[in-house]
Amino acid sequence: MLRLGIDVGGTNTDAVVMDGDKVLSGIKAPTSEDVTTGVVAAMNGAIEAAGIDRAAIGNVMIGTTHFTNAVIERRHLAQVAAVRLGLPATACLPPTVDWPEDLKYVVDRHGYLVHGGYEFDGREIAPLDEAELIRIAGEVRDNGLKAIAVTCVFGPINAAMEQRAAEIFAEHCPGVPVVLSTEIGRIGILERESAAIMNASLLELADKTVTAFGQALRDAGLDCPFHITQNDGTLMAAETVKRFPVLTFASGPTNSMRGAAFLTGVKEAIVVDIGGTTTDVGALHLGFPRQAATVVDVGGVRTNFRMPDVFSIGLGGGSLVAEDGAKVGPQSVGYRITEKALVFGGDTLTTTDIAVAGGKAAVGDAERVGALSSDLVTAALNTITTMLENAVERSRVSPDPIPVIAVGGGSILMPGTVGDLTVIRPDNFAVANAVGAAIAQISGEVDRVFALENGLTREDCLAQAEAEATENAVAAGAARDTIQVIEREDVPLAYLPGNATRIHVKVVGEMEATHG
Repeated sequence: MLRLGIDVGGTNTDAVVMDGDKVLSGIKAPTSEDVTTGVVAAMNGAIEAAGIDRAAIGNVMIGTTHFTNAVIERRHLAQVAAVRLGLPATACLPPTVDWPEDLKYVVDRHGYLVHGGYEFDGREIAPLDEAELIRIAGEVRDNGLKAIAVTCVFGPINAAMEQRAAEIFAEHCPGVPVVLSTEIGRIGILERESAAIMNASLLELADKTVTAFGQALRDAGLDCPFHITQNDGTLMAAETVKRFPVLTFASGPTNSMRGAAFLTGVKEAIVVDIGGTTTDVGALHLGFPRQAATVVDVGGVRTNFRMPDVFSIGLGGGSLVAEDGAKVGPQSVGYRITEKALVFGGDTLTTTDIAVAGGKAAVGDAERVGALSSDLVTAALNTITTMLENAVERSRVSPDPIPVIAVGGGSILMPGTVGDLTVIRPDNFAVANAVGAAIAQISGEVDRVFALENGLTREDCLAQAEAEATENAVAAGAARDTIQVIEREDVPLAYLPGNATRIHVKVVGEMEATHG
């Protein structure tokens, strides 16, 4: 069965058709305001270019920035109730205490502190106040709130109170979705709570978006399952996205990095993905993006669910060139490059014009940039090279000479070497993100605190975590015999009694044949 990979970016929507390891076609189409129009255009273009029968496509994988953009642009977010189980502790820092002012409307006056919660070792701080939860359910109904986010102190140690709260809300305000923080974030109460609240505020948009994607595929004559890529480079089923939209954050750069690893066969590298507006830079480890070890800021909100360690700079194929080449970006003409850039008959000097004038690319009409002074072209190319060198150095964690993989439509800007590192530009580099979506695997992970007592060794706990992660992956649709461990770490928590150690294990596997 063939696979169709689609990546919806800010400028372009890319689509590829793949037969096993072979890329049959790759197409770019402008991203549309309603998203689905651009998806259908790219999809149809890729299918026609591959010259295949639609019935041969067994699975569709979609990467989207839709939910990240909703938070960054403060649009399409629903009001939710934020319920924290933790009194009498944690009262000094209410929910959304550190959120930007223009985003606090998501919770507004509907933040609730309730008796309950656990110590690090699973002992209760206080019994769960069920009567208070029933009262809150009444307010949720009265105020017409769209979702509830429940966060329990040290919930990842023991999720029982969060689960009981969900049962109470299901009984007393049926039909209102409940998000449990333990299903999304890690240890760290405020960040995990913020991730849960953000997820709850996106549920309505997730339902609409996933339904629209499904409709777009049916309209295009495709009657196969579709998955959406998440930010660790793996897939989740469309129905899961309706429950956990935040897990798609940063999936675009992740898809590019997975695509770069696949197209080159290189597992350890720095990937530079140059688009129309920005350049995303991150490191590959074992063929997957290195994960951020710290708190991640999304639209001004601190969260702690897994995210790739990727950062962006304002440099792309449509970036404006000013000050005689000394300044490049961050402003960009974006998807309007084919009408604004000089080589396409426009009146705006962009990095693409510089690349053509410098003999690095052959797009548009080179005669239109023939009059640019060589000093300007040289200065701009030097500025671009310096920006890229600084970005690559920022991603290096060792002095070892690992390669740099350049992908994305704007990678014509990449020099042949960056400092002492060689640059690889693979075939199909312009649609690496869609390739990354098409080859994505299914993952499972576990991240919690284990107590090394009663004869339990570190190896016992690691094996237990690995088994749990494997079951999670199989439940999500992975074939058991293809599963491999890609992350495994344990951190002894010296400040806690009982020989506590925090263990994080992540596994990936190929999609089970019955799922596609």
